[in-house]
Amino acid sequence: MQSLWLENQVLTFREDLPIPVPGKDQALIRLLLAGVCSTDLELVRGYYPFTGIPGHEFVGEVESSPDDSTWIGKRVVGEINIACTKCHTCLLGLPGHCENRKTLGIHDWDGVFAEYLVLPLSNLHVVPESVSTEMAVFTEPLAAAYEILEQTTILPSDRVLIIGAGRLGILAAMVIRQTGCQLGVVVRHPKQTMLVEDLKIHTISEINIGSKKFDLVVEATGSIDGFRLATKCVRPRGRILLKSTYKGSADVDFSRIVVDEITIIGSRCGPFDPALQLLGDGKVDPRPLIDAIYPISRGINAFEQASNPGVLKILLRPDKS
Repeated sequence: MQSLWLENQVLTFREDLPIPVPGKDQALIRLLLAGVCSTDLELVRGYYPFTGIPGHEFVGEVESSPDDSTWIGKRVVGEINIACTKCHTCLLGLPGHCENRKTLGIHDWDGVFAEYLVLPLSNLHVVPESVSTEMAVFTEPLAAAYEILEQTTILPSDRVLIIGAGRLGILAAMVIRQTGCQLGVVVRHPKQTMLVEDLKIHTISEINIGSKKFDLVVEATGSIDGFRLATKCVRPRGRILLKSTYKGSADVDFSRIVVDEITIIGSRCGPFDPALQLLGDGKVDPRPLIDAIYPISRGINAFEQASNPGVLKILLRPDKS
């Protein structure tokens, strides 16, 4: 089958890999669309030593499942953490933090930049008929954005700032605006500015932010400079929510965090059902973020475009679709 392959930080296109075979309680899924995200780009740069098929944002159609034929023909999206279900963390009801977890297209489990993929049935969610494939492919990052509302309460009176108007930052803005809070987004590129303003959300340049004024700052730049800016913007006893992962160590002024009693919240994956509900109800439409759709055979070009400043969502599809 056609796929992208990552090894030693080199991404290649291959046509010699076999179609995977689903095991017990797993499904073989034919890819419809996949999204390139910042984590995929960082894997190529060496963020994590992964060898295999990358990619974790997808929508596909179930082709076979040895143990449950009711899934066949269903359009699905899938959670990326494959849990062991037996460790202490899993038994606490936190499978996303499983001590032995594998992660789709990131750690010890081949990903979605291929014609076919395999996932456990327990990871799958059926896509409502009212949600287009182009919208459904955003389910995983939209769920990560929705996790913000799961982790902290946002009141209409709260002043909230999002730093980073990239792929995840704009999705976070789409979610947070549902709360009716006083929301602003730091933008750098013209298309980002246009998209945020189309959402009727206030855009802010870095030089006009001001210091110590926001109740909640969501940091989504992927850069330690974004975190430093967040510490300057948040008010005393305010909250900083991190949607970024940083490569290597970071030089941070923890004295300011202690003195101003700032709460720092790490945030990663999120719930799929509320994300699909937002899409199905028409409260969030992420399709304006799509900059281009490439066939898998041009996946190298897709990654090159996705790496350019200001580019939002690049999608991949099978050549034969």
